[in-house]
Amino acid sequence: MATFEDFMKLDIRVGEIITAEFFEKAKKPAYKLWIDFGDEIGIKKSSAQITECYTKEELIGKQVLGVVNFPPKQIADFISEVLVLGTYSKQGVVLVEPEQPVEKGDKLG
Repeated sequence: MATFEDFMKLDIRVGEIITAEFFEKAKKPAYKLWIDFGDEIGIKKSSAQITECYTKEELIGKQVLGVVNFPPKQIADFISEVLVLGTYSKQGVVLVEPEQPVEKGDKLG
């Protein structure tokens, strides 16, 4: 069972998607995302299997939550630096978003 201390090790921040491209080399349909987490963290890349619920165009400007302190992971020819959070729902993966616009880099706490 995970403890509260385990949860506190995660650095979950708000970022804004600034670029989205279809990830041709991914085994399952996915997008390559570039996400701006503000001045402290900067722009980070992520691979996200969210093609069932989102178009590339509607992702631009969307605020999302991401784990920014996992080690980078190579997926095909792309290095994913953050884990974007979403729910596995019947319609596909649905992104976790702040209810109101917030500052880039704000921390989940």
